[in-house]
Amino acid sequence: MTDNQPNDLRPRDPSQGPKKTKLPQVPKFNFYWIYALIAVIFFFSLLLPKDVALKTTWFKVQTDMIMGNNVKSITIVNEKRAEVTLKEDALKNPIYKDLKDRTFFGEKVGPHYFFEIGDVTQFRADLKDAEAEYAKRNPGQVIQIPVEYTTEHNYFSDIIAWIFPLVLLLGLWMLLMRRMGGGAGGGGQIFNIGKSKAQLFDKENLVKVTFKDVAGLDEAKVEIMEIVDFLKHPKKYTNLGGKIPKGALLVGPPGTGKTLLAKAVAGEAGVPFFSLSGSDFVEMFVGVGASRVRDLFRQAKEKAPCIIFIDEIDAVGRARGRNMVQGGNDERENTLNQLLTEMDGFSTDLGVIILAATNRPDILDSALLRPGRFDRQISIDKPDLAGRAEIFKVHLKPLRLNEDVNPDRLATQTAGFAGAEIANVCNEAALIAARKSKDKIEMQDFQDAIDRVIGGLEKKNKIISPEEKEIIAYHESGHAIVGWFLKDVDPLVKVSIVPRGVAALGYAQYLPKDQYLYTTEQMENMMCMTLGGRVAEDIIFGRISTGAQNDLERITKMAYAMVTIYGMNSKVGNVSFYDPNNEYGFTKPYSDKTAEMIDIEVRNQIDLCYSKTKQLLLDKKDKLEELSRILLQREILFQHDLEEILGKRPFEASKNQEDEILAANNQAAETEAKTV
Repeated sequence: MTDNQPNDLRPRDPSQGPKKTKLPQVPKFNFYWIYALIAVIFFFSLLLPKDVALKTTWFKVQTDMIMGNNVKSITIVNEKRAEVTLKEDALKNPIYKDLKDRTFFGEKVGPHYFFEIGDVTQFRADLKDAEAEYAKRNPGQVIQIPVEYTTEHNYFSDIIAWIFPLVLLLGLWMLLMRRMGGGAGGGGQIFNIGKSKAQLFDKENLVKVTFKDVAGLDEAKVEIMEIVDFLKHPKKYTNLGGKIPKGALLVGPPGTGKTLLAKAVAGEAGVPFFSLSGSDFVEMFVGVGASRVRDLFRQAKEKAPCIIFIDEIDAVGRARGRNMVQGGNDERENTLNQLLTEMDGFSTDLGVIILAATNRPDILDSALLRPGRFDRQISIDKPDLAGRAEIFKVHLKPLRLNEDVNPDRLATQTAGFAGAEIANVCNEAALIAARKSKDKIEMQDFQDAIDRVIGGLEKKNKIISPEEKEIIAYHESGHAIVGWFLKDVDPLVKVSIVPRGVAALGYAQYLPKDQYLYTTEQMENMMCMTLGGRVAEDIIFGRISTGAQNDLERITKMAYAMVTIYGMNSKVGNVSFYDPNNEYGFTKPYSDKTAEMIDIEVRNQIDLCYSKTKQLLLDKKDKLEELSRILLQREILFQHDLEEILGKRPFEASKNQEDEILAANNQAAETEAKTV
C-alpha cells in the first residue's frame, strides 16, 4: 500500500498493542431529571384539553341545529359562554363532518359547539322564541332544550399566579447568595455559605512547587525546613518529648515570596495543603466567618497531617477593640475569636501546621502572636545581591537568552527589587525582545525592562522643549553631584533624562546598601542629596520649578521622622510619638506648643540641609555644568561616566564584591550605549 492510503487502511504495528476503540460517552444520570419530567407532564396535562368544541354563532345554532331538532343540551359556562351538545344521530349528518377531526381520545361526546352570549336573561328569551318557532314550523311537535348552568375554574392560571412570584423571589434570593458567596458553587451555594472556601491541594491536585523553585530565601528556608521535617518524620520529635510549633507567621514586604515559600513547604512535605485568604472569612452575615473557621479546621483534622496557609491574615487578625462603634457587633472580631479558639483546640500531635503571611505585622492582635499559636515569626526581607542573582537564575531558565546575559550583572542593576519585581523584569525583557522580532533575549532588553519597571514606559512621543530639557538635566545632575561628594549616601548607578511613566521626566538610580541603622549625619546627607535637584535649579537659573515635588515630599517625611520618631532634635528631646497601632486615635500625644516647636524644628532642619547642599554645589559649579552638558548630549549616564567627569568617588563602598560586579556592569553598559 502507498502512503496516500487512508490511516484506517494501513496495517497496524503489533508493538503498539490492541487498538483502543473510543466508546461513546453516556451522559451521567442526574436525579433532577425526574423532577423535570414530572413538571413537564404536569404542565402538559393542564394545557391539553380533554375535548375541543368548534366556535359558532347563535344564528347558526338557531337556524340549523334547533330547527333541525339536533340539539341535545345547552350548558351556560360562567354566564358568558354557551356550549351546545348535539344528539348522537345528528352527528351522522354530513353538515357536521367538521367535527370528525376535532377529537383527541375516542368518540366525540360533547360539547360540540360554543358561542359567546351577552346576557343570560336575553339568551333564555331568545331560546324560548326559537323553541316556539320550531313548534310553528312543525305542528304537533314541541321541543324543550335542557339548559344547565356551570362554573369552571382555570386552575392552571391560579397555580401560575401563586407559583410565579414565589419562583421569582427564590431566584433573586439564590442570585444574591451566589454573589455574596463568591459566585461559585451553583444553586447549593445558599446552603453552603458557612462552608470554608479553602482550596485543597492533595494527591489529586498536588503542589508542584519545591524549595528549588524558591531562591534568595536561604535563611527563611532553613527555619521552615524544620516544619517539613516534622511532617515527614513526626516520631523523630515526639519520641524526645518535643513539640513542633503550631504555626509560623511569614512577615515581609509585598512580592518577597511569602506565598511561594508556603507552597514550597507543602510541595516538599507531600501533604494536603489548604490555601485561602484572610478575606475569605469575612462576610456580611453574622456568624459566617466563625462557621467557616470551624469548617476549615474540621477538614484539616480529617486530612491530617496537613498544612493550613492563610494569606493576608491581617484582613481577619487585626487588633481587636479599635475604631469599633460602642455597643456594636464586629463580625471580624468574632471570626478572630473563633480562630484563636481553634488554634488552641488541637495538639501538635495531629500534624496540622498553620502558616500565615502578612506584610503588616504591626496591626495584628497580640493574642494571635503569643507562643502556642504563631510561635515563630519568619522574616522574609527583600533579597540581597546574591539572593537577587539566584532569583534571576530561576526566572531565566525558561527563557531563550543570548550569551551576553549575566544574572550577576542583572542582580547589581536591580538593587532593592523583590522577587515579584525580578520576575516582572524577566517577563518584560522577553516581551521587549519579541516586540523587536529577536530570536533571543539580549542584555539590552533586560536593561530596557529594568528602566521600565523603575521609571515606567518610555514616552517617545512626549515632546519636551529645549528649555525644559535643560532644567531636567541640571536637576538630575544636582542629585548626582551631591550624592557623589557626600559620605554615607547610596552610590549612583545610572542617571537619565529620558521621560518615562506618567510624570517622570528623569530619574536617578542608586545602589542601596544593606543597612538597618542610620545616624543623624547619614539622614542629613540623604536629605541633602534629595534637595540637590531643587538647589541646582536655584543656582543655575535663579528660579525653581515644580520638578522637585517628589523630592520635597521625601525630605518632609524624613525631617518629621528625625524630630518626632527618632529623637534626633535637641530642642524636642529624646521623645518618640510613633504610633503604629493607632493607640492615640485621632488625638495627638503632645500639646499645641510642642506641635509648634516640631514644625519650627522641621523647617530649621530642612533649611540647614538646603544651605549645606547649596554651598556644595557652588563649590562644584563647574562640574555641575559639565555634567549637565554631557547629560544633555547622551541622555543616559552610568557610574563610569561620572568617574570620568567628577573623578573617583572619595568614599569607598562597603562591599567590594558589589563594586567589582558594578564595574563590570558599567563596562558592558558603556559598550552597549555606544552601540545603540
